[in-house]
Amino acid sequence: MITIIARKELGVLFGSPLAWVILALAQLVFAWFYLANLESFLQVQPQLIRIAHPPGATEAIAAPLFSIGAVVLLMITPLLTSRLIAEERRNHTLPFLISAPVSMTEIVLGKFLGLMTFLSAIIALIVALTVSLLAGGKLDFGLLLSNIAGLWLLSACFVALGLYISCLSTQPAIAGAAALCILFALWIMDNAESGENGITRSLSPFAHFENFNRGMIDTFDLAYFALFIFFFLALSVRWLKLYR
Repeated sequence: MITIIARKELGVLFGSPLAWVILALAQLVFAWFYLANLESFLQVQPQLIRIAHPPGATEAIAAPLFSIGAVVLLMITPLLTSRLIAEERRNHTLPFLISAPVSMTEIVLGKFLGLMTFLSAIIALIVALTVSLLAGGKLDFGLLLSNIAGLWLLSACFVALGLYISCLSTQPAIAGAAALCILFALWIMDNAESGENGITRSLSPFAHFENFNRGMIDTFDLAYFALFIFFFLALSVRWLKLYR
């Protein structure tokens, strides 16, 4: 049932112009920053030869592109999560969904995985641009895989949070605005304290993504992402059970 619900969500998503507009705009933004980073890297490359351990193309071009991807996903994910449950409530179709022979956990996971499949396609756009660097040099695949994993986990946090916020409203616009405000606040928290070990900063998923962005995969960061995703998905399941 999870895969059926996920496919249904994907079908609804790709059946609307919004998904295609988002993909086109995301590709445009990523391509622009990719070319800008590439141009800057080529300009300073003669000076980098004098450095003992100069940054490579992955560090100078790809890693910043994934950071841009995090900001782009922050802005577009609330647009997509806002309708997951709120639209069902507004259209009075949620009672039919929860009365079907399917568990609340399957409903939540199906909607979660459906949207994550779409966001994975957006992340794949960044990966495709990065892999094109192989035409002119080498890539640090360890750093690249770290960035892919970090951005995927970060987007999963966005979807889990947005899905729960969507449960709390009957209006997708309100759910989207609320999710965007919360995600933006978490982004600000990333810079709330100058010390790297600041408590406020450690609560932000962006702070943990930065470690992946630098190629540092830590068990604490993995545990944070897992708990963040599980917590909000569990809240969504609990809300649906209470609603039923």
